[in-house]
Amino acid sequence: MNKAIIVLASTFFVFFYTETYSQDKSKVACTTVAYKQFDFWIGIWNVYDVKSKLIGTNTVVKMPNACTIQENWSSKTSTNKGTSYNYYDVTDNTWNQLWIDNAGSILKLKGKLIGKNMVLKSDLITGKKKSFYNQITFFNNSDGTVTQLWELLDKDGIIFNEIFRGIYKRITK
Repeated sequence: MNKAIIVLASTFFVFFYTETYSQDKSKVACTTVAYKQFDFWIGIWNVYDVKSKLIGTNTVVKMPNACTIQENWSSKTSTNKGTSYNYYDVTDNTWNQLWIDNAGSILKLKGKLIGKNMVLKSDLITGKKKSFYNQITFFNNSDGTVTQLWELLDKDGIIFNEIFRGIYKRITK
């Protein structure tokens, strides 16, 4: 009899709590300020190099019914295309990016909003010649553009190579 009461009470609590939580918009994680920190990157973009040459397009969208931002990159200078999924992890208060491209390359990054810029960094990667980190910073520029800077850092955090610098300009219709 005691087991039946405990099971019934537990079932009622789980059902009641789940229903209340799922219908209370103030408790939906995707609506908190932290989940909106990377919204400055959302848009349809032309991406230029530092000499103002168009190097690609990027469509960055907030996924409906998910706490995810999806990037869809297409290079104008090569056959490279890729997608990233970006999400805020409330368990450690970090932004995470998983990049996958049409060459089979995968890059996993983790980071935070620092000031008004998003800084994402990989775990230490052991290469043939040296160990390094990938670090990508998204600068939220005051003119509405976004600058993406991809750098390689040695194991001591010293920058030794710039891989990519792209200036995102919104495509207006």
